[in-house]
Amino acid sequence: MNRSHLAAAWRRGQRGWPAAYPVAQFPNAPLATAGIASLVAARAGSGDVRAYAGAASRVALAVWGADELMRGDNAWRRILGTVTVVRVVVEVAGPHR
Repeated sequence: MNRSHLAAAWRRGQRGWPAAYPVAQFPNAPLATAGIASLVAARAGSGDVRAYAGAASRVALAVWGADELMRGDNAWRRILGTVTVVRVVVEVAGPHR
């Protein structure tokens, strides 16, 4: 597969599926960052690396959720953004271990 095919596939994925009412799409930068940071935190065991990776994951999720809340393509995406932001706030405000 050459670059133009990859670029076309990426553009289609960013538009979302189904085209009429997109509920799923390829991860954008904040969501990909959250996923990678979450994996790092899970593999780190304990210590500073785990703490920083967990914080980075939460910040990235909050950014993604706020973006979906404000600019989501449809009601489903805005609700998903709202739920994500609320979840991150509850996690951060809850009792610390």
